[in-house]
Amino acid sequence: MKTDTLQFSNNPEKYLIEKGMYHCLTCVPQVHVKADGTDQKAGGHLSFDTLAVRVVDAHSVEFTHKKDGKPVFAAIETVSPHGNTMTEEFSETPASLRVTGHAMFTRVSKGPVGSHALSGSWQMRTIRNVSSVGPTTTYQATKDGLKASPGAQYFEAKFDGKDYPVQAEPGHTVSLRRIDDNTIEQTDKEGGKVSRITRMTVSEDGKSMKVESTDKQRGGTMTYTAEKRASP
Repeated sequence: MKTDTLQFSNNPEKYLIEKGMYHCLTCVPQVHVKADGTDQKAGGHLSFDTLAVRVVDAHSVEFTHKKDGKPVFAAIETVSPHGNTMTEEFSETPASLRVTGHAMFTRVSKGPVGSHALSGSWQMRTIRNVSSVGPTTTYQATKDGLKASPGAQYFEAKFDGKDYPVQAEPGHTVSLRRIDDNTIEQTDKEGGKVSRITRMTVSEDGKSMKVESTDKQRGGTMTYTAEKRASP
């Protein structure tokens, strides 16, 4: 993935931090945990099962996501002094696939009086990868479909529209549909419900791929370009 090609058309993210609690009101499912820096259970999410939220100061909050006790994502979100913009410095793990970068948000609405500065609605505007590696997915053709390894995940599916399990993510399935010689449509489901539909179109020269992904739970679309890497 070339993160500098990312474009978004998504709904604002809405947070509330007050009275020692963190609430992500647009997460699916919503998250309501103590903001005391300890690992809190956050059920219903495939990529993490605990979340630690630590208020650093009046403008910054630190987040740590873990899966099966292992860190998978960390971020510090900092609201500007004037309160109208917010930056997120993030890193993903494992180390072999580590991606670090920053995202910029603009404020849509403020939180309640007395709540933390991060409270309110935020619209993502830009995201940049500042590490030497980027999110990489490996595809391998099979007789009737594909094997895919997007990061730490793995699945094998046929072009028959049927649901196939994603390894290490119970409840997450993928189905594939071949549109033409260059285009594949992938449908992700969580708990039997469609969560994302992604259409991938390889360029005529085979060197790049345009990806358009629609979030069916929260709304919004993300597009980006992926560059093909030579086989080892």
